[in-house]
Amino acid sequence: MNLPNLITFSRLLGIPFILYLLQDPTPEKRWICVTIFIIAASTDWLDGYLARKLNQITDLGKFLDPLVDKLLVLAPLLALIDLQQVPAWGVFLILTRELAIAGWRVNPNQKTIQGANLWGKLKTISQIIAISLLIAPISQSWNTIALIAFWFSVILTIVSGLIYVLPEADKISSSTEKSTSAS
Repeated sequence: MNLPNLITFSRLLGIPFILYLLQDPTPEKRWICVTIFIIAASTDWLDGYLARKLNQITDLGKFLDPLVDKLLVLAPLLALIDLQQVPAWGVFLILTRELAIAGWRVNPNQKTIQGANLWGKLKTISQIIAISLLIAPISQSWNTIALIAFWFSVILTIVSGLIYVLPEADKISSSTEKSTSAS
């Protein structure tokens, strides 16, 4: 396992602390959670940068990086459902997209694992912003902004999933048709 993949894997270490601290979310614990979350999320940029700079881009990294991102995003969202800050159905939409794309990435008809596209990266950034705002012990006047950020991330999550899947579906369909007609 190379350095970028180790950094990706290290992102998982913050999740148990975030979940534990959000069980009894005092303002101090919330700030600790926001700090842990932002540090963990920032390693996403670091591992990608190092993978490109050190020429260590691997299929494992292309698979592991978005999977760890999903866990880092979904864990605090589940805690926020429990705290009744976000509706479960909004998180369900995010979870559905994330599982569908994860399954799509390991489709046996694909020769290589495709990394995240620009829309996937924008989706991740919007989720990080929304979750940070929702976890932070901010004043009531900011709650509306935090919820708008959450719903914007839900919409961007769905849009990015469609953008990811639709062109790939055409490619797989075309290659399946070619192999069927060749037989």
